[in-house]
Amino acid sequence: MVKVREDHPVHEDGTVDLDLWLLRLQQQVEIEDIELVRHACEIAKQVYDSVDSSEDAWSQNSIGSYLTGLEMAQIMAELQQDQESIVAAILYRSVREDKLKVDTVRNQFGHTICSLIEGVLQMAAIGSRANPRSEHDVLNTGAPQIDTVRKMLVAMIDDVRVALIKIAERTCAIRGVKEASRRKRYLVAREVFDIYAPLAHRLGIGHIKWELEDLSFRYLKPNDYKHIASLLDEKRIDRQQYIDQVVEVLQRELKAQSIEADVSGRAKHIYSIWRKMQRKNIDFAQVYDVRAVRILVPEIRDCYTALGIIHGHWRNIPYEFDDYIASPKPNGYRSLHTAVFGPEGKVLEVQVRTFDMHEEAELGVCAHHLYKGTDTRSKSDAYEDKIAWLRQVLEWHEDLGESEAFGEMLRGDVVQDRLYVFTPDGHVVDMPLGATPVDFAYRVHTEIGHRCRGAKVNGRIVQLNRPLKTGDQVEILTSKEAMPRRDWLNANLSYVTTSRARAKIAHWFKFQDRDKNEDAGRHIVEKEFLRLAIDIRELDLARVAKELNYQNINDAFAALGAGDIRLSQFLNAAQRQVDAPEQDEQLDLALASSSSRRTASTEDSDIRILGVGNVLTTMASCCKPVPGDPIAGFITQGRGVSIHREDCSNLATLRDNEPQRIVAVDWGGESETTYPVDISIEAYDRSGLLRDVMMVMANENLNIISANTVTDKTSSMAHLSLTIEVSRLELLGRIMDKVNQIPNVLDVHRQRSGFKS
Repeated sequence: MVKVREDHPVHEDGTVDLDLWLLRLQQQVEIEDIELVRHACEIAKQVYDSVDSSEDAWSQNSIGSYLTGLEMAQIMAELQQDQESIVAAILYRSVREDKLKVDTVRNQFGHTICSLIEGVLQMAAIGSRANPRSEHDVLNTGAPQIDTVRKMLVAMIDDVRVALIKIAERTCAIRGVKEASRRKRYLVAREVFDIYAPLAHRLGIGHIKWELEDLSFRYLKPNDYKHIASLLDEKRIDRQQYIDQVVEVLQRELKAQSIEADVSGRAKHIYSIWRKMQRKNIDFAQVYDVRAVRILVPEIRDCYTALGIIHGHWRNIPYEFDDYIASPKPNGYRSLHTAVFGPEGKVLEVQVRTFDMHEEAELGVCAHHLYKGTDTRSKSDAYEDKIAWLRQVLEWHEDLGESEAFGEMLRGDVVQDRLYVFTPDGHVVDMPLGATPVDFAYRVHTEIGHRCRGAKVNGRIVQLNRPLKTGDQVEILTSKEAMPRRDWLNANLSYVTTSRARAKIAHWFKFQDRDKNEDAGRHIVEKEFLRLAIDIRELDLARVAKELNYQNINDAFAALGAGDIRLSQFLNAAQRQVDAPEQDEQLDLALASSSSRRTASTEDSDIRILGVGNVLTTMASCCKPVPGDPIAGFITQGRGVSIHREDCSNLATLRDNEPQRIVAVDWGGESETTYPVDISIEAYDRSGLLRDVMMVMANENLNIISANTVTDKTSSMAHLSLTIEVSRLELLGRIMDKVNQIPNVLDVHRQRSGFKS
């Protein structure tokens, strides 16, 4: 049977005394609804109770999950976390081991607790992918890779409580691996040491950080750990007698100066001793702070008074004084550190800080009321900024109250400009937001990008232009020969978003045979103009080439085929070659007849009414909108359209009573001429096809004049005819490209009477 941790109060039969456990929890932290916490404990325990006793191994695991949940909750209480965090900690392991469903948690405990658990699950997935598969991989994991994993985890955190629950879970994990296999101990210790101990340090949670470092060190370097532990044990009695003598002296001297202080011996952590020995290349006898005391005083001025008493009583050691009050550490730690030759001439370290500073050093982000104005670091480093922001989160949470508003502020306050994804081997690659599998392939290696033919994300085949998300595991499917696709250079298709990948693709095509590039470029233009219903024979291609700064059209085609210029540039040059008078006569480039075109702005007006011609507008006197304000219009009787601010209370009333008379309006400016264009879409019929097409149009802010859909039931083919308003050829091409990417769409082209392909 799994041993109940000594921290848990137990009945005579060895089971946890839940009533006494809850009572102890309430003594540590304020709980608003103790019955909710009790219910969480009972749910977690029911998982264990419901297991058939014949399934002994599973049963052992289950009770282990229940007890780990209680232990995590105790750690969260020590960190002075709220009720939601404690409940999430109790339930987390049961959910992670798939013994309790997420939907059950959401239904019984609410969205917030469920979101906390889901956040920790996401961090666990990252940890499992980043965790090396073998000890050999562990030993060869470089510092930059580990640092990237840390940054990725920080980038994922929208609620600091998620990070704290995960740190609590890893603390329980490393406490419990003592009886596990050597490999298991090593892998858990490596993950904790590389990722979670530094994260605890960044968040300023001192006592957790020290425990994680010491336990990790115990399994990563067992011989060094045992050696230092034995040296400490040999001197423990003598050292304690010495510390008691120092404490008595300091208490007497401080009391003489009317300073109410708490003076105690300070345990030196084994990993800290080893690190100092390695860093300074010294032996154990030269580690000054093995003998150490800590002085806690009420006020900052008392810190410096106490420092004067110490230096007046014993001679200080040169270069062994640090003022972290005047210059705090990057994680906000504040204290005075000094080393002196104490009684009997032995070296002694003394730390002096206020009670508030001590709470801050032990609890970090959890001591949320301490952080006003303590962070004096530069804001230039985005990662350090995020850590500083995390350190203030709980203070903001207390001020905001509501979790929904809190989450919105978290997402809006810090802009994430990078995403972090995994290779199949578990290595982390950081990329710009919006990056695709093709970008990833070129980021890994140029040759991988050239040979890319498909991609799997989290084990499932996806489209090559699917945007990646932080935490995705990406596998590139390759062919034997390098053969990038020219479509990847089409910005409308969104296969490539990084300049690195685009440059590599263009460079590959540039070194291909010129004749092939020229033929490819000519084919691209002819295909696009055919789709746009433009007769390329009517264009002055020499003038197009000149617009693009090439001597002749063949050079322009070769440049297009090699990726030196884009198709959109060719289209814009083609449209610019015709001057205004010619546009009225030649409809190929102007898209439509001059009688059909219209401007987006109303004549002689500062207001643009979407979809409406020249209409009288007046500014509402109730809210007095000014240019730049979000606005909406209300159709009046006899006074045209009345313009209100979006937040106007009168507009809200009008919107409720007569919503049909509300129109979309915008501030005017330089007018843009638009033209009606007919496009035809052929697709295999399916539910939601028209909705997806309309969504593309809406995302591009296009006005749809008419739409017609006809479905042939015998062939299951759908034919959609749309009339949309566009301003230029390049925009029309982009819209058609995006529609063509919709599932089941076979072809998209422009309809034009009299045009012959």
